[in-house]
Amino acid sequence: MADLTALKKKVDELACRAWDDDAIKARVNNLSKNGIPRKNLDPKAMKAGKEAILDRVQRRAEEYNYIFKNCAQGTAMALLEEFGLGNMDVIKALTPFPGIGGTGEICGGITGSLIAFGLYFGSNDRLDYAAMNKTISISQKFMAYFEDAVGHMHCSDIIEEVIIGKKLNPGESDATMAVFAGAKGFEKCGLPPGTGARLAAGFIIDSMK
Repeated sequence: MADLTALKKKVDELACRAWDDDAIKARVNNLSKNGIPRKNLDPKAMKAGKEAILDRVQRRAEEYNYIFKNCAQGTAMALLEEFGLGNMDVIKALTPFPGIGGTGEICGGITGSLIAFGLYFGSNDRLDYAAMNKTISISQKFMAYFEDAVGHMHCSDIIEEVIIGKKLNPGESDATMAVFAGAKGFEKCGLPPGTGARLAAGFIIDSMK
């Protein structure tokens, strides 16, 4: 069950964090220019360094969400970078995914993670139904963990109950987006991407053999 007090504490920390805009942008620009480096992942090393990896992925997701102003892109970017998956076109494709087109539906902390699962667990063989079923099963378990950690899966509910404290859909209009930004919504909304990316990275590492 979600610990609302701990979540609020984390939201306050994000609101007050001194963000290193230049360093984050430099990292993004490097990835945009040179692409996401492929990696030969060593399962033994990944498992041994799991906590450090989870801390890094969470921090990166929070930072990318802040700089992109996009939770789905921020979540996916942290995971793709850490595990050497996909390319920057995947990040571009996630442009409309915060709250599913800004409608307040499923959080980008979930959708960005599911994209990473598809790239990591999915098969190049479109008829590999076993891989598809495995990916879906892992995704469903991840979503249950996310809901348990954050309390909700829908963007509108997370904003109302955890992030801002009132009902507000930033994607509804320029005016509501301005209100959201004025309340440090982009800083505070690092919580769901950070949580989602951390959980997703844990699922990936735990699956390694």
